[in-house]
Amino acid sequence: MKILVVDDSSTMRRLIINLLSSKVGNIEFHEAEDGKEAVMKFKEQPFDVIFMDMFMPNMNGVDAVKKIRLNDKKVKIIMVTTNVDKNNILMALKAGVNNYVVKPFTSEFLLQKFQDTLSRQ
Repeated sequence: MKILVVDDSSTMRRLIINLLSSKVGNIEFHEAEDGKEAVMKFKEQPFDVIFMDMFMPNMNGVDAVKKIRLNDKKVKIIMVTTNVDKNNILMALKAGVNNYVVKPFTSEFLLQKFQDTLSRQ
C-alpha cells in the first residue's frame, strides 16, 4: 500500500508516518510539503491513501483534493486539520475527502479513522 502524507509541518508528517508504520505493516510512505507538491506527486504515481492537511502555503488541502479528484475518484483521502469549523469540514467533504481527523489526535484515533476509511467502498 502506498500512502502520501501531505503537511507543511515535517513534524506532523513524521508523526503520522511513525504512528501508522508502528501499527500497520507493508506501507510505502511518501511525503509532500503542500497541496501543490501533492498534486505533482499524485500525477507521477498513484497512491492508495492520502493524508492531507487542510491549511498549507502555495495550495491548501481542499484545492489539492479538488485537483486530485479530477483524475482519480477512488483514492482514499483523509483530511487532517486543527480547524473544527463546520463550514470547513463541509467544504472538505464536498471537495471529495473520505474522512477527516482533527489535530491533536491519539494513535488509536488515527488508526481507527484510517481503518474506517479503508473499509468504505
